[in-house]
Amino acid sequence: MGIKLSDLVDGEKWALADFSKKKIAIDAYIVLYQFITSIRMSDGSMLTDYQGRPVSHLKGLLSRTSRLVGQGIMPVFVFDGKPHPLKANTLAARKAIKEAAKSDYLKALEEGDMETAKRKAAQTSKVTPAMVDQSMKLLELMGIPVVQAPGEGEAQAAYMAKKGDVWGCASQDFDALLFHAPHLIRNLTSTGRRKLPGVNRYINVEPEYIDLKHALEVLGINHTQLIDMAMLIGTDFNEGIKGVGPKTALKLIKEYENLETILKEKEYVIDDLQEIRSIFESPNVTDDYTLKWGITDDVGLKKFLCGEFGFSEESVNKSLETLTKFQATVAQTNLEQWF
Repeated sequence: MGIKLSDLVDGEKWALADFSKKKIAIDAYIVLYQFITSIRMSDGSMLTDYQGRPVSHLKGLLSRTSRLVGQGIMPVFVFDGKPHPLKANTLAARKAIKEAAKSDYLKALEEGDMETAKRKAAQTSKVTPAMVDQSMKLLELMGIPVVQAPGEGEAQAAYMAKKGDVWGCASQDFDALLFHAPHLIRNLTSTGRRKLPGVNRYINVEPEYIDLKHALEVLGINHTQLIDMAMLIGTDFNEGIKGVGPKTALKLIKEYENLETILKEKEYVIDDLQEIRSIFESPNVTDDYTLKWGITDDVGLKKFLCGEFGFSEESVNKSLETLTKFQATVAQTNLEQWF
């Protein structure tokens, strides 16, 4: 879900090529969720292999990652660890939405409403431990580094960017800014022509770049105040204040300067305030990772995708051609930057 800042923070439209030679930490969970919601059959059912196992995450990961690498981008995928206890309510709410969507999906199928069925089916999507393990293996075979976060993947990605180990973070959520990511890229793995849900209309999705320092200057606040705003609006760790949206939160922060004063003057209540603030200011992250971009294991990749999951060799070869072409080019021109 993440903090809703789109009404206040405008990103710059960049092309994929603009990120060439940049190391970018990608929030793996959000990317996998995108794939399993969008890559489905016409009736909304999961794309599966001959054993009935979901493969949308593998198909999306192979093609999208190859495309990024083909543009000269150096991705690293960061996977979520254990969720913070204060996220329990958010996770429970998401589970309830999925259960309701499943009921609506089955009803739409009975009525022959395939458009609704596909939309509702997407809302039932869930990234499973098996999908995570398979995705990690695929990325390693592709020569792409993987980082296991101890907590929130976005927090770990932001930490790596703040340290300078990567240039920026790729995520659909704005939460990376709360974790102090200097550069945020939205839509990195979902660029291209996309159909709008429920209508017969298409849009062209482009990467959106947001610079934290510039965003704070435009808003006229500091980073601590951005976190205070987030808690007023609502985060994954608290519900926020009813009736307070992004614009109202910004107005309150500018008028009263800090969250404590706002709560006192307006008689608002936010439980666990200091703990929530510490989640963003002192997140659960690790230095136990190695970023090394390697050469794709062609044989191992084909054995994994074609042998185990029944992928066509033609589709795999197409992605391999893109991957190995760029990796070979980099190896010839600047070996140290790639490895």
